[in-house]
Amino acid sequence: MSMDIKQIQDLIKFVAKSGVNEVAIEEKDFKITIKTNQEPTYVTATVPNPVAPLPQQVTPAAPVATPANTTPVAPASGTPVAESSNLITIKSPMIGTFYRAAGPDKPLFVNVGDEIAPGKVLCIVEAMKLFNEIESEVSGKIVKILVNDAEPVEFDQPLFLVDPA
Repeated sequence: MSMDIKQIQDLIKFVAKSGVNEVAIEEKDFKITIKTNQEPTYVTATVPNPVAPLPQQVTPAAPVATPANTTPVAPASGTPVAESSNLITIKSPMIGTFYRAAGPDKPLFVNVGDEIAPGKVLCIVEAMKLFNEIESEVSGKIVKILVNDAEPVEFDQPLFLVDPA
């Protein structure tokens, strides 16, 4: 895969708007690193020498423009909640891999019983080597987490059940 100048410019604009500090994308014959500080955006693009290929790395991105979809849905039977009809389902806004923490040694974003508010990061969905933080659009309490860590998710797949009360 190689990127044309338009794709690189679009990526720079996305990174600048997202508030992320650094993004590195590396393919077999292509590597690009974008670092931002409060000042200008720095871009480094190199073709690595074939002697020692570096492992792929991507720094987790800041919140994505695509918000999590929320729709009231009744949970599956067996959920120990009395008023199940008022639960809100938070769904995946994209296809990717679901992560409950920013890394293996990092704390989980949310657990069952946690209070959440709009803007609270709930999880990360990795799509095409970009780590997208999924934020809540609702206030409430996490009642159930419907996906296991590092599991693939589909677009619109339910991730969390939230009690808005």
